[in-house]
Amino acid sequence: MDRAPGLSVRLKLTLSYAGFLMVAGALLLGVVWLFLLRYVPEELVPSPMAIPDRSALVAAFVPKAALALVFLLIFGLLGGWVLAGSMLAPLTRITNATRLATNGSLSHRIQLEGHEDEFRELADAFDVMLARLEANDAEQRRFAANASHELRTPLAITQTLLDVARKDPDRDTGELVDRLHFVNTRAIELTEAMLLLSRANQRSFTRELVDLSLAAEEATETLLPLAEKHGVTIETSGDMAGTVGSHALLLQMTTNLVHNAIVHNLPEQGTVWVTTSLRPEAVVLTVENTGAKLTPRLVSTLTEPFQRGGERVRTDHAGVGLGLAIVKSITHAHGGILTLTPRPAGGLRITVELPATALHTDRSRLGRH
Repeated sequence: MDRAPGLSVRLKLTLSYAGFLMVAGALLLGVVWLFLLRYVPEELVPSPMAIPDRSALVAAFVPKAALALVFLLIFGLLGGWVLAGSMLAPLTRITNATRLATNGSLSHRIQLEGHEDEFRELADAFDVMLARLEANDAEQRRFAANASHELRTPLAITQTLLDVARKDPDRDTGELVDRLHFVNTRAIELTEAMLLLSRANQRSFTRELVDLSLAAEEATETLLPLAEKHGVTIETSGDMAGTVGSHALLLQMTTNLVHNAIVHNLPEQGTVWVTTSLRPEAVVLTVENTGAKLTPRLVSTLTEPFQRGGERVRTDHAGVGLGLAIVKSITHAHGGILTLTPRPAGGLRITVELPATALHTDRSRLGRH
């Protein structure tokens, strides 16, 4: 924004300090003068200790008062300039850090030392903001690089198939069409997943009342054929769990969790548990499954985009590597908390905690009483 030039904050503070000091000095001199007028009589009896009359008093007092005010003005300007500079020094550091961040340097931190006050609180908040921006920037760079790689793969396969078909006109076109259809389907799934992830990150959705228990039932019914194909049993239980958000996104989140629990399970006779519960101020969706034992280090990377978990079972239904990343984004977009915990017996336990509606919060409080 273009602004007209004006006085600096330091100069304004200096003038304010000096002006306040001048006013305080003038008031003090005024009080002294009123005191002298009240207690000095008009005519004094001549004596060696006599005080001059008022005209002489005025002649003696006014020049000294003027000199005192001039001294206060000079002292106020110099002292105010030094004090203002000292007070605004932290603000200068914050301004310099802001300029560096504007130029793309997100690794710089203010780290303002000293005791807690308003400037240091602002500096700490700015450092936290820079840390988050740096983390988000790094995440976006990784996402862009991974997305480019993932999109390049189906395009390269398609190009190879078309080149082979061009060089061999007698090749069976039916097989070629089937393979092209499969590759194209995977590319579409990847693109749609990326669009859904972007939509969740932008939080551009209409909010409405959503019951997570109903979303869990719908997701379970939709994925039941897939579970039967994999020999997995799904068990659902829980109470009503009302929250406010996008029904489509929360249903997608639940579907991704259940789908992930099905395809990354035991080769046979696996189990998936889907439960909803109510806590004070929150509703909880838990999806737990049997499967291979997972290390905490591996689990910590599963919500990163395009991280499918190298130690986990890979199948044709493993997805495009954005399932849990989408779950993480949808959870954060709804002000929730996502927790992934490896099960001691093998498999994974995923918990999504979302803010509860006012009705459910009141019921929870009544239940505690």
